[in-house]
Amino acid sequence: MDDRLSKEEVLHVAELARIAISESELEKYQIQLKQIMDSVDKIKEVEVDDDQMLIANWSAPTKLREDVEGKMLSPKEVINNAPRHSGNYIEVPVVIGEEA
Repeated sequence: MDDRLSKEEVLHVAELARIAISESELEKYQIQLKQIMDSVDKIKEVEVDDDQMLIANWSAPTKLREDVEGKMLSPKEVINNAPRHSGNYIEVPVVIGEEA
């Protein structure tokens, strides 16, 4: 069994995540992503009884971090981070009112 994903598979994942990766990162991620996928496959092999439901008891209060104001992006930075834009507007696909 191969211990790494193909370069094309890793580049596809990077494209979906909208991240640029270097050649050295590509080689590292080929191995790491394959290890993650193998771990997920092991979890899929576990037999579970559909009749039993796991209910977690969350008696401890949830600890939240303090809300700290950070540096705001400029409108230009926001536009430049968008996958598609036209002038000062971010382009998004039409979802409502369009028939398939």
